[in-house]
Amino acid sequence: MHKEIEHPVIKHKLTILRDERTKHKEFRELVSEITIFLAYEALKHVELMETDIVTPVAPTTGYKVAHDIVVVPVLRAGIGMLNSVCEIMPTAKTGFIGLYRDHDTKLPIEYYSKLPEASDNALLLLVDPMLATGGSTNAAIDLIKKNGYTQIVVLSIVAAPEGIAAVESLHTDVDIYCAAIDECLNNDKYIVPGLGDAGDRLFGTV
Repeated sequence: MHKEIEHPVIKHKLTILRDERTKHKEFRELVSEITIFLAYEALKHVELMETDIVTPVAPTTGYKVAHDIVVVPVLRAGIGMLNSVCEIMPTAKTGFIGLYRDHDTKLPIEYYSKLPEASDNALLLLVDPMLATGGSTNAAIDLIKKNGYTQIVVLSIVAAPEGIAAVESLHTDVDIYCAAIDECLNNDKYIVPGLGDAGDRLFGTV
């Protein structure tokens, strides 16, 4: 399942994010702000468990998230989304997956991975601003599943239809949440109209 989050504030922020005149400081802030919307939506249906508490006035029954939440950014651009998810779920554990796209083959190459041990009820949020060809996302999901995770959600700010189709063709059990589904990929496998290189724009390495 994939879902494009429709919200006027997202559209406003995404317009500034796309603009080539937006500098890395504001770009980084906007990525963080949009991620909060995505995380809120992705966590809407988490399982809860009842817990008894006492307020200053009376005993009552409240709720706690039943899952162990794990956030895994795809290096390096995914780091720009990490803190926003942790603001919503500050007890979340964090893992990291390092992938880069080979310049000639356009295929993902893994260079680093470190994930928390998977528990039976773990819910893992894989965060990466761009879902382009789907190659890196599929490679990351493959690695995550090999480490024992079964509940996986992908958060991307901008996605290409080709990338969504590629992920859904191999991982029908993974949900995708994005702020925008763009038109297509160009010959260089960049999303159109897209954001450009999200990592470069996040960290000022353009």
